[in-house]
Amino acid sequence: MSTTAATASLESDVEQFRATFRRIKAELGKMMVGQDEVLEGVLVAFFAGGHVLLEGVPGLGKTMLVRTLADAVNLKFSRVQFTPDLMPADIIGTNMIMENENGRKEFQFQSGPIFANIVLADEINRATPKTQSALLEAMQEHHVTVGGTQHPLKEPFMVLATQNPLEMEGTYPLPEAQLDRFFFKLKVPYPSAADLHTILDRTTVTERPIVSKVLQDAAEVVHLRGVVRQVPLASEIQTHAIDLVMATHPDSEKATQRTRKFVRYGASPRGAQALILAGKIHALLDNRFHVSCADIDKAAPAVLRHRILLNFEGEAEGATTDSIIAEVLQAFA
Repeated sequence: MSTTAATASLESDVEQFRATFRRIKAELGKMMVGQDEVLEGVLVAFFAGGHVLLEGVPGLGKTMLVRTLADAVNLKFSRVQFTPDLMPADIIGTNMIMENENGRKEFQFQSGPIFANIVLADEINRATPKTQSALLEAMQEHHVTVGGTQHPLKEPFMVLATQNPLEMEGTYPLPEAQLDRFFFKLKVPYPSAADLHTILDRTTVTERPIVSKVLQDAAEVVHLRGVVRQVPLASEIQTHAIDLVMATHPDSEKATQRTRKFVRYGASPRGAQALILAGKIHALLDNRFHVSCADIDKAAPAVLRHRILLNFEGEAEGATTDSIIAEVLQAFA
C-alpha cells in the first residue's frame, strides 16, 4: 500500500471512529439522562480496552447504562449480583462430572457468567475478598484458570463494576491491587430536577426508547481499538503524563504540598498508560490526530482518583483524592 493510500485509509478509520463513538453515545443518551461525562467516560474506557468502576447511590441507572452499552455495540452481556455468599466458581465456572456420548463419565468445564464481552459486576464491594479476587486474573490476563487449565475469554472483554459509596455495613472495600486494574473510576452524580422531569417523562409512559445497534460484531470493536493506538504522541506530552503520575507520590521531587502531607502511596505505571490511551481518544474526539496536554489533563481525575491512597492524616482531615489531583493539575498547568 502506498503512503497516500495508507494515509487515506487511516483518515477513513479515524472518521469512522468519531462517528461510531458519537452514535453509541447518542444511543446511551436515550436511556441515560444528564450523565454526559459518565457516558463519555465509559465509552473512552471501552475503546481503550479498559475496565470501569462506577460509584453512585442506588437508582441512578448504572445497571441500565451497562446493559444499554452491550445492546448498542451488539456484544454478549452478563450480570453478576455480588453478595457475601457468592463463591469464585459462581463467577468463573467449574469442572463438573458429565457423561459423554460413550457413556463414560468425565470432567467438563461449565463456564460462568464471566464468559461474556461486557460483564456487570453489580455491588462488587458486597462480595468477600476471595470472590472479588476471582475477577483479577480475568481483568488483567483475559483468561481464567480452573483445575490447572486456562480458559481464554472472548475479545473484546470489559468489566464494569458498581459500588455504593454511602452504605459501608456488610461491605468489603476493594484492595489497591484490584482497584488499579480499573481504567477509570467514574462518579455517577444525582440528576438535577430538570433531568428528573425528563426521566419521568420517558419511564412512566407506555412507549420506551428503542436502542439501535451501532456495531455489527466484535471485530469492529477490535479494529477501532487499533485505530486509537495509532494516534502519535510527542515526547513532551508523554513527559507531562509521567509528571502527573510522579506528582502523586509523596517521596517524589515533583510531589505537591498536599501530596506530601496527605498521600501514602501514589498512582502506578498503569495510571500513566491509562492517561496516554484516554488522551489519544480525547484527541480524536476533538478532530485532532495528535495528543495535547489538555487531553491528558481531562482524563486525569477518572484515571488517578482510585490509584491514590491517603494516609491517616489525609483521612482524618477529610482530604479527597480529587482535591489532590486538582492541585497536581494546577501545578503542571
